[in-house]
Amino acid sequence: MNATAAKGLISKTLGHLALHYRKAEDGPLAARLLERLDYVRVQEFPLPNGSRFYQFAVDENAPLMGDGIIYLSRASDQQLAVLDAIHTALHIGKPDEHPAVSAMRAAQVSDPEVTFHVGILMKSLEELERVIASVQQDPALAGRIEIVANRARRGDAQIDARMDASPVFGQTERQCYGKFGCQAFIKTDLFTSGPLGENLVIELDYLFPGHPQHMFNKTEI
Repeated sequence: MNATAAKGLISKTLGHLALHYRKAEDGPLAARLLERLDYVRVQEFPLPNGSRFYQFAVDENAPLMGDGIIYLSRASDQQLAVLDAIHTALHIGKPDEHPAVSAMRAAQVSDPEVTFHVGILMKSLEELERVIASVQQDPALAGRIEIVANRARRGDAQIDARMDASPVFGQTERQCYGKFGCQAFIKTDLFTSGPLGENLVIELDYLFPGHPQHMFNKTEI
């Protein structure tokens, strides 16, 4: 696979991702978050149910040829009905809430990658840090996001120093499932996903150059 990629013979890429919000009024704010991540709004139009449909390009410099696309729209009535039925059956938010719910939430706190999430690879650590700062400093997103960071595994003096000096990674001892990379997770309730339909985790990744083995080709627990 790597030899083929090196020869420029890649035959397929990830085309698009469809994300959904629950309430029509959350649509513009969910779109705002994606724009804070530097995704480019390509189109937007109203839907008959009173919500809005959006299309984003992940990279502003990439041609719109069918890949690198994020679609955003309100979840269907059928999907929302299923989620409501799940919440009712499990007594979510009630004193007799099913214990599996609290266990799931505890797992998500411990590990943002434990359930469905979206990962985006950044080509610059400085750009990743700038994007996280932009999200954190947006007053419209206050109370709707939570940031969790996994620093690069310790052992490389230069990388360790860069992590220690980072405004995103300098205060955490959480580490990645592999070497020579770092991850910043944005947990938000603006989107519906996962088994409870309550939130989405967007993961921003960076790989330090010059290391043939790294967290995306060798996972370490």
